[in-house]
Amino acid sequence: MAARKNAEEQVSMIDTFKEFKETKNIDRTTLVSVLEESFRNVLAKIYGSDENFDVIVNPDKGDFEIYRNRVVVADGEVADENKEISLTEAQKIEPDYEVGEDVSERVNFSKFGRRAILTLRQTLASKILELEHDSLYNKYKDRVGQIVAGEVYQIWKREVLLVDDENNELILPKAEQIPSDQYRKGETLRAIIARVDNENNNPKIILSRTSPVFLERLLEQEVPEIADGLISIKKIARMPGERAKVAVESYDERIDPVGACVGVKGSRVHGIVHELCNENIDVINWTANIKLFIQRALSPAHVSSININEEERKAEVYLQPEEVSLAIGRGGLNIKLASMLTEYTIDVFRDVPEGEEEEDIYLDEFSDEVDQWVIDAVKAIGLDTAKQVINAPREMLIEKADLEEETVDHLLNVLRAEFEQ
Repeated sequence: MAARKNAEEQVSMIDTFKEFKETKNIDRTTLVSVLEESFRNVLAKIYGSDENFDVIVNPDKGDFEIYRNRVVVADGEVADENKEISLTEAQKIEPDYEVGEDVSERVNFSKFGRRAILTLRQTLASKILELEHDSLYNKYKDRVGQIVAGEVYQIWKREVLLVDDENNELILPKAEQIPSDQYRKGETLRAIIARVDNENNNPKIILSRTSPVFLERLLEQEVPEIADGLISIKKIARMPGERAKVAVESYDERIDPVGACVGVKGSRVHGIVHELCNENIDVINWTANIKLFIQRALSPAHVSSININEEERKAEVYLQPEEVSLAIGRGGLNIKLASMLTEYTIDVFRDVPEGEEEEDIYLDEFSDEVDQWVIDAVKAIGLDTAKQVINAPREMLIEKADLEEETVDHLLNVLRAEFEQ
């Protein structure tokens, strides 16, 4: 019965080795070192020292051998049973042993009992997990900002779990997903590595598909001139899944940076647009001239004139009435992206014909027809007169002054009525 039990425990140890033999991402030398160290820790606990033991690990076969080395001493003179063996005991192993010789005896680890085996398994599991974490962290820590492809493994409400080609887990949080993204288990997904967290040596690889850097890397892959350094991406502004603006500059006057990025009939951006769930991509020429840059950023609208306040980083942009809606864009998207791209707060106004600008009235004059808090809210965004409000786009009043549509419409009706009299 005892022999069968020992055999079972030895099989258990071989199974343990087979598990660790399959361990990925850990080089052979490190694995052997960890296995040997784990055995020595257990031996030291049992014998008080592991100095006189030889531990031979063979991860390829998934087995191991342990030998204890002791010196033969005369019967009755054994002072340290771990390092010395009596002549009589030595001769039971080999009849021709003599005093002073070294005895190397194979140790059956399973005879130490289940507790020792369990301790070893736990030690190994802990050390291997630690090594896997180190390996994963080292693999990804210097790849932040690079594109990675992973297979969708699990879809949860707050995040999507992907696995790379080595079965490492990658996390795509909800906040980093394009709103119109739809995932299917088993499909391959691309994203950039946003960051690598390593709290308590438990690395987490966080991905992003909404970062401007993702669009930048996709452009680098599609446009050889960018990869070759002939064209530089100066700035990117994105509303993920809806629209993006990219400012580019060419270092070779023979190359049109916008044309190179877009490609013939949009061939170069087509794949990117598809990857980003039909995100509309506007590519514009970058310039250090801020007025010209804002003008280009508001494309496709044509700007009549611009007043710049560099200290406050504000721009007042005047356009013909028919251009205002183009400048603002659907849902205010165009003006938002232009502000993000230029890093200027942009206020859009209708261009007032000459002669009309003299006739104007301060908003405070309308306090008997409009609530004072509404007047204060409009003045807070820099509009002090009736004409300024009338010439400002309705959408801008709603969003910037944070007013209800009905409130803005009532205000505009009151102001327009004054000038129609």
